[in-house]
Amino acid sequence: MAAVGGEASTQSQGDGGDDLFQAFYSEVKQIEKRDSVLTPKQQIDRLLRPGSSYFNLNPFEVLQIDPDVTDEEIKKRFRQLSILVHPDKNQDDADRAQKAFEAVDKAYRLLLDSEQKKRAVDVIHAGKEYVEHMMKEKRKQLKKEGKPTIVEEDDPEMFRQAVYKQTMKLFAELEIKRKEREAKEMHERKRQREEEIETQEKAKREREWQKNFEETRDGRVDSWRNFQAKGKNKKEKNRTFLKPPKVKMEQRE
Repeated sequence: MAAVGGEASTQSQGDGGDDLFQAFYSEVKQIEKRDSVLTPKQQIDRLLRPGSSYFNLNPFEVLQIDPDVTDEEIKKRFRQLSILVHPDKNQDDADRAQKAFEAVDKAYRLLLDSEQKKRAVDVIHAGKEYVEHMMKEKRKQLKKEGKPTIVEEDDPEMFRQAVYKQTMKLFAELEIKRKEREAKEMHERKRQREEEIETQEKAKREREWQKNFEETRDGRVDSWRNFQAKGKNKKEKNRTFLKPPKVKMEQRE
């Protein structure tokens, strides 16, 4: 019976997690609906708020849409938001409007790519799963300590904030890894380019040396011949011939 009760408790907690997530998304949609009617200035402020370089990594957050929306809904939302923040519509704040428009355009283009869109959805789901896992671990610890198994994330608002923070953290970690990978690839390309330049310079020096060697071949040969001829003449001048000694005739008496 205890096992059955445990299974029922686990199932109840699982259902509770799903209910929390549904409540979370319901609240998100309400916020999106409220924010979707923000004025152009408010939208620009939202897209350029402190920390926007990380907030805007989530394309769904930028466009204020649910991950389950269709491509047609994504296009519709992009048109609405891009008109609001377009620099031509905000000439009194054109520079900031341009940056906001670029953030919207980047998010839209990312979601047009099915592979990139799937990755973004996977990150959001991973954030939710992580929070649910941590809630289970907290409950286990509380139960072990003989305390009520109620955690702060049982509150839908706290659950929403936890998922939001974890999702943003995951997007940020992926971005950091992407930049590190790009920096590594750029360094490798630079190293390869430097090697190519060095190889080209070495080949050029070798060609120039060979060219100069060929062009001066006749001169070197003539110089060597002249040197040999001079040496021969010098030896002939310095050569001395030994004369045979004179034979002194003996006189006979």
